[in-house]
Amino acid sequence: MNGKFPFLIVPLLVLFLVCACSGDEAPDGKQPAEGVSAIAEPAAPPPLPGCRACHAEIEQDANHLLACGECHGGNPETADQEAAHAGLVARPAHPDRMAETCGRCHEEAVRQLGAATHLTLRNAVNLVRNHFGAAGEIPGLTAIPAPSERPGDSLELADDMLRRRCLRCHFYTPGDDYPATRRGTGCAACHMAFSGGRPVDHAILARPTDRQCLSCHYGNFVGADYYGRFDHDFNWEYRTPYTTREEYFRPYGIEYHELARDIHLERGLACIDCHAGHRDSSAGAGLTCSSCHRPAGAPLIDLPARVALDDSGEPILAAVSGAAHAIPRLRHPAHEQYGELVACQVCHAQWAFNDSQTHLLRADHDDYYPWDSLRVQASSEIEKLIEHNLDTLEDELPPAMRDGITGESSPGVWYMGFIQRRWEDILIRRDRDNIIKVFRPILDLHLSYVDDEENVIFDNLNGNGPTLLPYTPHTTGPAGLFYLYRFANLLNGATPPPQAP
Repeated sequence: MNGKFPFLIVPLLVLFLVCACSGDEAPDGKQPAEGVSAIAEPAAPPPLPGCRACHAEIEQDANHLLACGECHGGNPETADQEAAHAGLVARPAHPDRMAETCGRCHEEAVRQLGAATHLTLRNAVNLVRNHFGAAGEIPGLTAIPAPSERPGDSLELADDMLRRRCLRCHFYTPGDDYPATRRGTGCAACHMAFSGGRPVDHAILARPTDRQCLSCHYGNFVGADYYGRFDHDFNWEYRTPYTTREEYFRPYGIEYHELARDIHLERGLACIDCHAGHRDSSAGAGLTCSSCHRPAGAPLIDLPARVALDDSGEPILAAVSGAAHAIPRLRHPAHEQYGELVACQVCHAQWAFNDSQTHLLRADHDDYYPWDSLRVQASSEIEKLIEHNLDTLEDELPPAMRDGITGESSPGVWYMGFIQRRWEDILIRRDRDNIIKVFRPILDLHLSYVDDEENVIFDNLNGNGPTLLPYTPHTTGPAGLFYLYRFANLLNGATPPPQAP
């Protein structure tokens, strides 16, 4: 620059030094030079009060845009988690609370649900209790006597089994701890969507989907058969793939065979197309095949609410999916010949449940090794207990199970197993009303009890009365050419055979 601009170098050098020293610390990471003020970081904003500060992702449906505290309680005015959760109601739709929450707007629906067998399970409960010696009936599952620490007779043992082993699908609990069986309680059991064991959102479903139905109606019970599902047995050799012991996905706790699905499902009908509950007084428990399927030429009167007539006068069903389904009329001469004598599923069931001799053992002792090959028990609580006590070096968990109603734990573990599980042999018998029906060994239950000293207190108690009971398989399909061979031996005035296996 030939000395022409030396005066520019000094101001630029000063400016550079000032900028370099004006931050919180020097470029080399050291504290600012003495006398140079550091710029303070902006203070974090105080936490916002209210539920949405932590639960911003929760979505609600347009008909239930309620403040969180209206159902869940708590204190929405504070930002402190402990204070906000004081008095929190985790499950406001639980049967003990649904009247004061859901019932504020849906009073009649909640009243009807409170008396419905879907909630009380009184039919199933009394069926088992009477089989094991109960003299009368009780109003529902909450009236089953509390588990006895040491059952003294077959009824006390059956009551304990009901409360702690069987009743895992009722509205008082959130279901078993499997991905597809975890759900809400009370009203939320049917009207809230869950996925992977957690709520999808807080949107209330006006109509339950089949996923909600199957969160209870899984396993070898009516509902699963609609989807063609039949559980594998419990022994380890039935696990698939059986070449690995790694965990893999069992949405309902156990693998299942995929058999023929019900023709109504194949045509696109959901569970509530037939089982509409209290919303349709003509549907639900009183609905039969003949409610929709009428003989050719018969008058079409007293049809279910969603069945109408098309332009040609033939019945059509308006499904919840929005589709219209033509309903076939009964034209085969067999319907006229045998319709009053033979239940529809005797000819039309493609397969049926036949788990003969269901054995249930209450064991109070801590010997878990006999159950190593039977780790799959269709009970997440028992499975976790066996896995923990056989596979970890941690302290053993005590042999105890929770009460299905109160949640309190008490001694004894209820293990389960079967003599055989079959579907191909459909059991057909004549019922007490003289109608030929499909049966299954519903009450083929065998109860045993071994105490904490491994003394056998009760062995193989199987109750009183018939073990085979009629039921309706949800595996409907074409009758086929050889339908008559299913029940021909029961015709011609044959007397009803004994109702025993």
